[in-house]
Amino acid sequence: MELLEVFLMSDVITEVRGRVGFITLNRPQALNALSLSMIRALTASLLAWQKDDQVQAVAIRGSNKAGPFGAFCAGGDIRFFHQALLNGDPSTEEFFTEEYTLNHLIHSYTKPFIAFMDGVVMGGGMGISQGASHRLVTARTKMAMPETTIGLFPDVGGGYFLSRCPGATGEWLALTGTTLGAGDAIALGLADHCIDVQQLDLAWDALGQLSVVDGPHIEAMIAMYSISACALLTSARGQIDHYFSLDTVVAMVQALEADRSDWAQDTAALLRKRSPLMLHVSLAQIRRARSLTVAQDLRMERDMIRHVFFPAHLQRRAHQTEAAEGIRALAIDKDHAPQWCPGRIEEVTPDMVLPFFDSPWPEHSHPLRALA
Repeated sequence: MELLEVFLMSDVITEVRGRVGFITLNRPQALNALSLSMIRALTASLLAWQKDDQVQAVAIRGSNKAGPFGAFCAGGDIRFFHQALLNGDPSTEEFFTEEYTLNHLIHSYTKPFIAFMDGVVMGGGMGISQGASHRLVTARTKMAMPETTIGLFPDVGGGYFLSRCPGATGEWLALTGTTLGAGDAIALGLADHCIDVQQLDLAWDALGQLSVVDGPHIEAMIAMYSISACALLTSARGQIDHYFSLDTVVAMVQALEADRSDWAQDTAALLRKRSPLMLHVSLAQIRRARSLTVAQDLRMERDMIRHVFFPAHLQRRAHQTEAAEGIRALAIDKDHAPQWCPGRIEEVTPDMVLPFFDSPWPEHSHPLRALA
């Protein structure tokens, strides 16, 4: 009984039914935000199943306080990040190295990987789902990469998958952190199918009953539970592509502010609330990533995250970083009034931005050197 209770209380629950390995993220009180122990549990299961001939596919879902589904994963544990920044805790180094290694494992997984992206799917939740072979959303899906809100950049492979979105929508998503519903996620290439919320349990269980588990049979099963989803961004696509394809963040914001339409004014106001420094960094990240593989992008992001937490080129200590201030304002003090430095988009210089892309490690000792 004690072993059963421990298993049920685990933040990551795994089981094999039929020929499918099933994963349930089980930290609903934190919207399944990823801890280092969860990342390690996910990695261990995926590596074991990749070698197990009995397991022909993997499915992953989240849970809410009432049971399965309802929330997928809200990202990484930002309270942990904040405490680590204040205490000079080096465990963030392990966290990001292992998280990005897990992201790469999912992108390169040799068996079908089905992600049930129901509810909140943000940050780290995107990292463990965007590499899936089958990305399933629902009418409850709230998808975003909102890192510039807390002084970060869209990591976990965000440079790779956002830069592959059509037109300039990747830049728009990276800078604004806009939340997408199911239809827009599919339209922008960040999801594949919309599943009827009422059919989620049936679809999940059906995977374990498949006698043949391969791409065509999984697709046929998913089609049985799929519904259409309306994309809402169609009317704004022209504006997004026009403004977010401009050369610089300054040009974007100033052009938006000169446009008197409600959409342009609202978008400019949104950008003015984000970290000015990380807007510039994120724009450079997305545009560099267009020519990179997943592995190359994750290595670049590993370099970048080191500079986010230890920005020696800015003569700042960890507790003075944009991330420390952004997380404080959003999740610690909850005053929603971050004091960014620099305070304005126009004050950011190339000397502040470019060093984020310098690797702190020689190539032979990079923490992600083994990714191919």
